[in-house]
Amino acid sequence: MWSKPAEGKPSSVASQTPVAAPNPAQSFSPAPKVEPIQSPPAPAFSLGPVAAQANAGESRISSGLKINGEISGNTDLYIDAETQGKIRFVDAKVTVGPNGRVNADIEAREIDVQGTLSGNLKASERIHLGASSRVQGSLQTPRLGIDDGAKLRGKVNMTRAAETRNDSAASKTANRDATVGAAVSVPGAEE
Repeated sequence: MWSKPAEGKPSSVASQTPVAAPNPAQSFSPAPKVEPIQSPPAPAFSLGPVAAQANAGESRISSGLKINGEISGNTDLYIDAETQGKIRFVDAKVTVGPNGRVNADIEAREIDVQGTLSGNLKASERIHLGASSRVQGSLQTPRLGIDDGAKLRGKVNMTRAAETRNDSAASKTANRDATVGAAVSVPGAEE
């Protein structure tokens, strides 16, 4: 016949180990008072629907995401994903990473392209095209840097720094007089 083991039940057999009774002559000091450690409150921030906070000065759109729509803000933005629409970061830097595939018009203080971009770029300070960049569209900026290996197909419009920031009709008229325009086609840029 099967019998259930008595693991969880107390043993009815008396313990063979003698137990010493406390000596009333000994005095014990009270235990020291222990205060709970309070951790600082967690920082309050929210993750936007588009980008997660990378650090205090940069937002990221990481690979694996697909964004379609208008993106705007005032902190630096790093895009390493597929993005379509319009990107407006007038007082910040926008970087298209090596895995970035962007089909959008971008307006920013500074634009750095390392990946593939199709759209018009407007920067108030500078545009930089990295060696692995593939860009198709018009560029408007006071300063332009193009690394060896970069592919550009489009129009380059060099402006004065103050004119790119001011988007008024008067600025557009002055822009025509001060602009050095050139259509640029780099051999091998057709994809």
